[in-house]
Amino acid sequence: MRSIFWFRRDLRLRDNPALAEAARISTDVIPVFVFDPGLLASAGPARRAFLADALDDLNRQLGGALHITMGDPAEVLSSLAAGLGVSAVVATGDHTPQARRRDAAVTAALASIGVESRYVDTPTLGAPGAYRNGSGQPFKVFTPYFKAASLTHVPEPLEPISADWRAIPSAVDPHVVLRPSQASTFPVSLVDAPPPTALPRGGETAALHRLEQFDAVVDTYDEQRNFPALDTTSRLSADLHFGCLHPRQVIATIAGPSDGRKAFIRQLYWREFYADVLAENPRTAHEDLNPNGVAVDSGPIANERFIAWALGRTGYPMVDAGMRQLLTEGWMHNRVRMLTASFLIKDLHLDWRWGAAWFMWRLVDGDVANNIHGWQWTAGVGTDASPYYRVFNPTLQAERFDPDGTYIRRYVPELASITGSAVLQPGGGGAGGLFSNGYFEPMVDHAAEREEALGRLERSRLRS
Repeated sequence: MRSIFWFRRDLRLRDNPALAEAARISTDVIPVFVFDPGLLASAGPARRAFLADALDDLNRQLGGALHITMGDPAEVLSSLAAGLGVSAVVATGDHTPQARRRDAAVTAALASIGVESRYVDTPTLGAPGAYRNGSGQPFKVFTPYFKAASLTHVPEPLEPISADWRAIPSAVDPHVVLRPSQASTFPVSLVDAPPPTALPRGGETAALHRLEQFDAVVDTYDEQRNFPALDTTSRLSADLHFGCLHPRQVIATIAGPSDGRKAFIRQLYWREFYADVLAENPRTAHEDLNPNGVAVDSGPIANERFIAWALGRTGYPMVDAGMRQLLTEGWMHNRVRMLTASFLIKDLHLDWRWGAAWFMWRLVDGDVANNIHGWQWTAGVGTDASPYYRVFNPTLQAERFDPDGTYIRRYVPELASITGSAVLQPGGGGAGGLFSNGYFEPMVDHAAEREEALGRLERSRLRS
C-alpha cells in the first residue's frame, strides 16, 4: 500500500500524529507540500521567508524526499494519487474557514478516483468545538474557556517519525515561489515599504532550539513579559503557526509549578480560544463578532493617517517603535501590538480591518484567528464585553513598560541620542529635542482623540 502525506501546518517530524498514521498504513510514504496560490497571495515577505526555511529544514530531515508542487490542492493531489497508485492521502486536520472549504474539495476529488482521505489531529490542543459551557454553547469569553480547556489532559508528544520516504522530483523551487511580492491591496506608498531585515529562521530544528532557550528563562515570564525591551517572551508564535512545533510539545517542556510557567501556558490557551471562536463563527474572518456601530473614517486623510501609522511615523515614540519593529522583524511584542492597534482604532478612528490586514501582511506569525480576534478585541467588536472604553495612552504605556526608553531607541534611530524621559513623550514633552533630531511631530492629540472615540461610542448607542 502506498500513501501520500500532505504537509500543511505541521512542518515537522516530531509529535506528528497524522504523519504517524500515514507511516502506519503504508510502508511507502510520499511526502508532499502543495503551494496553494489562493493562500500564498496573502503571505507577506516575513511569512514567505520563514516558510522557505521551514521547507528546507523539513526536506533535509526527509533526506531530500519532499515533493513540492503548486496549484489547486484538489487537482494536484488527485493527479498525483492517480499517477502514483496511491490508496490514501493523509493530512493533519485544519479548521479555518478557508481550510474547511479546501479540504472538502480535496476529499471529493480523491473520492471520485477511489482514494481515501484521512485527517488526523489538529494544529491546536483540541479540535475547535471540543469545549462547551453549561448550556452546551461555545464559550464567548476567554476565562471560562480556559478553565474548561485546561482541565483536559494534554498527551505526551510522540517520538520522531521515520518511514521509507519515497522521493519524486519537485515540480517547483520553493525559493522562487516564495520570492517577496508586493502588497497590492494597500495604498501605493506602502507597496515599497522596507523589507524585513532581522527575521527568525524557520523550521523544526530552529523551533526546538527556541523552545529550549525559552525554557531557561520562562520562570520570570509573569514578571517580565510586558516589557518589550526585554527578550523574555517565547518567540514561538511563528513556529506554532506553521506547525514546526505543536502546543503539546511546548506544554511538555514548559509545564511546571512556577508562576512564570503557569502564566505562559495560560497565554498559550488564547491561541486555542481564538481558533475556537473563528471555527464557530467563520464570518468573523471579515465581519465583527459583536458589532458596536462606532463610526470610522475613510477618504484621503484617513489613507494618509493609515500610511503614517503603518510606517511608524505617528510622532508617538512607543507606537512608532512597535510599527518599525514589525517592519524590521516581522514581529511585534504583544503589549505593543495592543497599543498600536488601540492607536489606529481609538486615536485615528480607522477600521480595525485596515490594521488587521497590514499586520497579516507583515507578520511572520500571521495567523488568521489570532490576528483577527486580537484586533476585534481591541476594537470592542470581539470577545471582550466592553473593551472600547479601554483606550491605551501611548505616553503612559511607554512610561510604565519602557521607562528608560531602551525599546524606543532600539527601533527609532532618530531618537537614539535623546536622553532622559523626553524620549517617551510625543514632541519630547515640549522640549523640542525630538523634532530637531528629524523625528515626526505628533499627528494627533491623544487626549482629544480619546474623547472623540468615546463620543463616537456614545453616539452609536444612542442610534441603536
